[in-house]
Amino acid sequence: MNKTKHALFSYSFIFPSALLTLVLGIYPIAWAFRYMFYDYKGFGTARFTGLANFSRILKDTQFWDSVVNTFVYAGGKLLITIPLALLLAAILNRGLRGRQLLRGIFFMPTVISTAVMAVVFFTIFNSYNGILNQFLIRLGLTDSGVDWLGPKYAMLTVILVAAWGAVGNYMLLFLAGLQNIPEDVYEASSLDGAGKIQQFRYVTLPMLGPVMQMVIMLAIITALKGYESIMVLTEGGPVGKTEVMFLYLYKLFFPVGGGSAAVQVQEFGYGSAVAFVSAVIVGMISLIYFYASRRMNQTD
Repeated sequence: MNKTKHALFSYSFIFPSALLTLVLGIYPIAWAFRYMFYDYKGFGTARFTGLANFSRILKDTQFWDSVVNTFVYAGGKLLITIPLALLLAAILNRGLRGRQLLRGIFFMPTVISTAVMAVVFFTIFNSYNGILNQFLIRLGLTDSGVDWLGPKYAMLTVILVAAWGAVGNYMLLFLAGLQNIPEDVYEASSLDGAGKIQQFRYVTLPMLGPVMQMVIMLAIITALKGYESIMVLTEGGPVGKTEVMFLYLYKLFFPVGGGSAAVQVQEFGYGSAVAFVSAVIVGMISLIYFYASRRMNQTD
């Protein structure tokens, strides 16, 4: 086989994925970059408006409320997911009977569709006939149930659901990192008189540092972009209490009903501008964390 045929043969394997990346990745981004300078509702003629969409974003209190909700949602999810994933990984890294089965059970939520998972949790947290409220009423802990998806508890509920779906994935990454720590290090620290807690503090955590940084970065990006389970559970309601940044963006392109914060008309031009600003916010948070983690490494 000459060089030309060999090159064509190699490119034939790359072409399908390159074509999908171009059609489903690069083209939509280029399309959004163009229309964020236009007033375009998805039909009719697009009208060039310059920076009007960005000026509108500065005055859009609903968008900035969604940004605040995003940080609350992401922060709550991280505070629950990362410590719990690390704890589960540390426990399942020990020689427990049935640990392989337990690893599979904790990892299983990550392979379930987010929409399906959210529907299941909706039947659990439903305020009127949810499984959890029925259980609490039978125990006599409440007379009329708790409004889990109401203004008071909605954000906590969606955070718990998101943490349940994510903890298994990060647990697996932590577990892989723990298994790469040599046993000799623990034996040496044990001979020096270090107990289990001291070993975890001064041996496990430092040697798990690179994996920890990667997991936190993935968790931050995923949490900031997450909206699927919220859309199923609350659609951003009640009264916008759980409307996060990318759910607000989704509604601009694909209006959904239900909830006072729902966008009722398509706004492709404004949605493209919101998508750009949202991507910049996520990128800035990621860069800040990346810079901070590098500084910590240099300090160490």
